[in-house]
Amino acid sequence: MHSTEPLKDMFKRVVRQSKFRHVFGQAVKNDQCYDDIRVSRVTWDSAFCAVNPKFVAIIVEASGGGAFMVLPLHKTGRIDKAYPTVCGHTGPVLDIDWCPHNDQVIASGSEDCTVMVWQIPENGLVTSMPEPVVVLEGHSKRVGIVTWHPTARNVLLSAGCDNVIIIWNVGTGEAIITLEDMHPDIIFSVCWNRNGSLICTACKDKKVRVIDPRKEDIVAEKDKAHEGARPIRAIFLSDGKVFTTGFSRMSERQLALWDPDNMEEPVSVHEMDTSNGVLLPFYDPDTNVVYLCGKGDSSIRYFEITDEAPFVHYLNTFTTKEPQRGMGYMPKRGLDVNKCEIARFYKLHERKCEPIIMTVPRKSDLFQDDLYPDTAGPEAPMEAEEWFEGKNGDPVLISLKHGYIPGKNRDLKVVKKNILDNKLSKNTENTTPAIKTATSTPSIKSEAKLDEVLKEMKSLRELVSSQEKRIAKLEQQLSKMDI
Repeated sequence: MHSTEPLKDMFKRVVRQSKFRHVFGQAVKNDQCYDDIRVSRVTWDSAFCAVNPKFVAIIVEASGGGAFMVLPLHKTGRIDKAYPTVCGHTGPVLDIDWCPHNDQVIASGSEDCTVMVWQIPENGLVTSMPEPVVVLEGHSKRVGIVTWHPTARNVLLSAGCDNVIIIWNVGTGEAIITLEDMHPDIIFSVCWNRNGSLICTACKDKKVRVIDPRKEDIVAEKDKAHEGARPIRAIFLSDGKVFTTGFSRMSERQLALWDPDNMEEPVSVHEMDTSNGVLLPFYDPDTNVVYLCGKGDSSIRYFEITDEAPFVHYLNTFTTKEPQRGMGYMPKRGLDVNKCEIARFYKLHERKCEPIIMTVPRKSDLFQDDLYPDTAGPEAPMEAEEWFEGKNGDPVLISLKHGYIPGKNRDLKVVKKNILDNKLSKNTENTTPAIKTATSTPSIKSEAKLDEVLKEMKSLRELVSSQEKRIAKLEQQLSKMDI
């Protein structure tokens, strides 16, 4: 059976024994915010912010193109107007996502129909970055969703307004899987399951689908998961269930829990309120807590999901005065375990980003292992090729007992596919001739590239010297005017 009940009744039914019942949220002091940032005003329901243990990335307003800002976490306070940005897109950036296996690699999707992957220098940007490591071209309309595979290195999914999902091997710059005829309308959300063997999607046709991307097969689907016309979001929980947010026919916001083995009826449904902001769900698989942040809301509501009815238990609401334009969510390994911090959000206002810290009050200073089971670390259990060939792997877990110590990130290397590469790896017996051809081809390419770079440097130098002459002339005219 499924249960439908308004939020006020859920208040009475709080899981009494839950250790998360007393979780409280607190915004940091003003000087720990990131101030004077022109947050993007583009109309799109993504989070506009992505964070990891090193950086916070925020999509910003950009004249004539698309840009996002990447700030080292410690760079709080007022951000200079001239602070460098990542600015290679020719249209507004709609979504960004940090790679879970490398804290310096971030992907972006844009209105210019491309996906770009960037490598941020270890200490952040010193100058603006117009050149990505790789441009992934394949969508015919704007790209509104980018999301990395949780366990395979260099596998990235993108979804565009062409209603197509593409799964890329970033290491070779190739589109390996293209899911074309599954969605007849705009895709609102895409989420990988815990080991990345399935995805779940929410679409404007009001269907929630569970898809096996490698078999290109729809495993389960639910029509009219939420009957209202506003966008639906769907995420996977760690036990394989699907959690959705959407709107009822009466335009009330709803949340629901589904079992992909039987999508006929929801496991549970809750009506919430009549706000019209899309609810962005953020999920912590370690504690089974879901945080809901409505775009345009000024609150974060959180729920614990358990195996006991009503399955989705309301915990609490964190409320502020200001509405949120977007929200970043820190992975578990970026939290301060000594302060019993169980979640940290980066709330976007119109002109600033404000961290919000969720804490479980505890008297003891000792490591609270019940709050911090081993969590997904940055190591990828498999390579892209292994996943595309059918292998699955669970996240490699790490303990947070002594805090998370970031390791050295390896550079993202993109080797564009060369037909000879495949032969190389397949038949290693007669490699010598193949190796010669394979190595000679790139050297011709790199010589051409070198010429190109030198040419461009020369023309830029000429441009600079002509500009300098012009400036000298203008200064002369100016000095005469002063007299």
